[in-house]
Amino acid sequence: CDFSSPFSDHSIHSFFCCCCSCVCVCVCVFFHYCITILFSLRYIYICCNQTDRSRRKLPPPPPDNDDGDILVVAMYDFTAKEDTDLTLTQGDEYTILHKQDQLWWRAKEGGFVVRESSQQSCYTVSVFTKALGINGGIRHYQIKLNDSGSFYLCEKHIFTSIPELIEYHNHNAAGLVTRLRYAVGPMGRCVPATPGFSSEKWEIDPSELTVMKELGCGQFGLVRLGKWRALCKVAIKTINEGAMHEEDFIEEAKIMMRLCHPKLVQLYGVCTRQHPMCIVTEFMENGCLLNYLRQNGGTVGQPWLLSVCQDTCEAMQYLETHNFIHRDLAARNCLVSDKNVVKVCDFGMTRYVLDNQYTSSTGSKFPVKWSPPEVLHYNKYSSKSDVWSFGVLMWEVFTEGKTPFDGRANVDVVDEITRGHRLYRPHKASNDVYQLMYQCWHERPQGRPSFSELLKRIRLLAELAD
Repeated sequence: CDFSSPFSDHSIHSFFCCCCSCVCVCVCVFFHYCITILFSLRYIYICCNQTDRSRRKLPPPPPDNDDGDILVVAMYDFTAKEDTDLTLTQGDEYTILHKQDQLWWRAKEGGFVVRESSQQSCYTVSVFTKALGINGGIRHYQIKLNDSGSFYLCEKHIFTSIPELIEYHNHNAAGLVTRLRYAVGPMGRCVPATPGFSSEKWEIDPSELTVMKELGCGQFGLVRLGKWRALCKVAIKTINEGAMHEEDFIEEAKIMMRLCHPKLVQLYGVCTRQHPMCIVTEFMENGCLLNYLRQNGGTVGQPWLLSVCQDTCEAMQYLETHNFIHRDLAARNCLVSDKNVVKVCDFGMTRYVLDNQYTSSTGSKFPVKWSPPEVLHYNKYSSKSDVWSFGVLMWEVFTEGKTPFDGRANVDVVDEITRGHRLYRPHKASNDVYQLMYQCWHERPQGRPSFSELLKRIRLLAELAD
């Protein structure tokens, strides 16, 4: 193609090279017009770029492997679930070929490496203590790196190396649930849930699910324990017809599957090609937090109750960071693992529920007794409305499973909240703990703390309680 210069003293000719998708430019000019040539070249370069970009799509960038092979070491055993998966052995090295997305990496042999952590290139300290519940429990703490290159678990105590950090916490809890008293062996029992059964699959074939037993009835329908391909335990939640807006939820489920955090119950996929529709999630052995609190009331101390709040707050901080609103945070929507770790579930599902419990006097649908004024009156959701609900969840935890505003009708609760009435202090909650939950119930959203601020303060309370 020919381009005429805006200058009459010379002409510029260019041709398109199909092999390398680049434009080669040949310029014939008089020598004594060199200054003019520079401006003309710039003009043609812009024109060529704009013309070619509109005519032909640019090729994709190459994989991010300019620095050579990336070697990783498997922290856990992993059994391949799909033909394209790669079975991992704890302690073995693997070469990463391509970080194809946030949750799955491609490794040699064409398989997939289990998801990366929610925080890249980070280490975690896992601590077991009898202080967390009847049979003890495990807390996980991420080792952070500040701007000066120092490591810390608690911002007040920083170290130049991880061994120094561990040595210090051998003798001082300093924000942890307990001191790091004894080093233990491999962490195979703490294997994290994978984000799904493959990097792209979200529709699960019902024939691959085996139902083992009924676990109970949830807000959407029956919940069963099952296995997927006889490989791993899963919870299968049946969605009763008419219980929710299914078509809207199916689209949302694709987004929800991409959310992956150690304190969120992992959504594995959905079965939409049959009715009733099913949701397949990570299985949590100790069931619903609300029931767990009621059944074990009086046998757990404040450290475990605080750890429940910390687990929940960590999950909500992750959702807050990813601009995702839960809309129905409550003890009934948290589950407890066999290690007494609490995880948040059913995030984002309230908007699809059709249930009287979620209906106000105006006909709007939301969990009235867990909702702030802006939701009650204007149906306005945000992370700060989740913060209000978190305060109510803290109240549930420290009352060991009591119902907020028990015995009051929804219309009366709306009136009490509007007039400034708030829940009383549970007898197991210290003044500092109650002050924290009370701040979550500020009338205006901007007056409530963020989940990041709440998490810092809960960790500080845990340190003082140790």
